[in-house]
Amino acid sequence: MKDTYNTIAFPSEEILFKEKGSKFFGYAYPITSEEEVKPIIDSLRKKHPTACHYCYAYQIGAEKISYRANDDGEPSNSAGMPIYGQIQSFSVTNILIVIVRIFGGTKLGVGGLITAYKTAAQLTLENATIIEKTIDTHFLISFDYKNMNKIMRIIKEKNLDIVHQKMEMSCEIEVKTRKKNASQLFEILNSLYEIEAKIKE
Repeated sequence: MKDTYNTIAFPSEEILFKEKGSKFFGYAYPITSEEEVKPIIDSLRKKHPTACHYCYAYQIGAEKISYRANDDGEPSNSAGMPIYGQIQSFSVTNILIVIVRIFGGTKLGVGGLITAYKTAAQLTLENATIIEKTIDTHFLISFDYKNMNKIMRIIKEKNLDIVHQKMEMSCEIEVKTRKKNASQLFEILNSLYEIEAKIKE
């Protein structure tokens, strides 16, 4: 069972690729939702006010994938899809790549554009720090305060990450574990007396 995926650790440094006078600035950002895309594009519009195209592609998700490729006024499929192709060829997800083009006076033609956007996206990814992350399953554990030690012992033994906790007379802890360990953990938690555990969707 595969429970890992590749993404980038942090936003990449700007790269510049030149082709027949046109400048292609490349950027990569780690993202986890579609809502993050527009503010990033808006900030690049402010940074490059003379640019004519802000083309991008993103992919989100490890098991359920959503993606989008945007040509931003370039001929259909000449910018967004070549960028998305590089996301696929580097096998990364939860990522947004934006290539900002400043026109240099010479038209590149559709073939030239495809090559330029693909190359700029490739250079951007080569310049990024790619890391492996685990696909995690989250559990909500509910219990009375008197059972706290029991729960804490399991969290320590199983090396679980605590995501969130609420400690009162009735307590709730959210923990996460790698997907491949989830069913075993579920059985352990459910075998405990006076403790309720459920998988958080």
